[in-house]
Amino acid sequence: MGGQYRITGDKYPRMRPPRRRARMAGLVVVCGAVLGVAGWGTLQLVDVFTGGGGTASAAAAKACATTKSGAVTGASPVVPVVLPKPAQITVNVYNATTRGGLAKTTADELKKRGFKVGLVGNASAAFDKKVPGVGVLVGAGASVKTSLPVVGVQVPAAERRVDAKRVDASVDLVIGDGFKGLAVRADADRGLAALAAPKAVAVGKKGC
Repeated sequence: MGGQYRITGDKYPRMRPPRRRARMAGLVVVCGAVLGVAGWGTLQLVDVFTGGGGTASAAAAKACATTKSGAVTGASPVVPVVLPKPAQITVNVYNATTRGGLAKTTADELKKRGFKVGLVGNASAAFDKKVPGVGVLVGAGASVKTSLPVVGVQVPAAERRVDAKRVDASVDLVIGDGFKGLAVRADADRGLAALAAPKAVAVGKKGC
């Protein structure tokens, strides 16, 4: 070539920039970025469906194992139970058996244990000679969680009934044919202590 474009020497200058290589480099960068984002998204999905990854799964498994082994991970608040004392409860004692004097001797023993004694005598026609078991305890609906269980520890095997029409707070003890006597006083005292001091209930973690 002549003129101002005369070429000298054994090297030839490039007449255009290396566009192909620049494009290839750009494509490589873009593809790498896309693959990186796709990989990160896949890992996130795996974490979601597997419970948060190896570390989270291990921690959850450890927590579940601790719960199943008997450790208390949480407990409901212990609410003290306020029960009436024996001196605040009036017990009516009725004899539904053919054994004479049973109501009086039982009433005397209840009095020794601190209870107030109300009416004492033979059972009504609804119960007379119709109680084959140890006995029946009858109280108002409000007595189910108060006076009825307190009297109940004295006669553990007695049936408990609620009289919806009853308005007073007294409890009737109807003595049946299977009655041998009140519970041993030491056992009854332990029963009262257990009623007044309930234990907390363990609550396990969800998902275990």
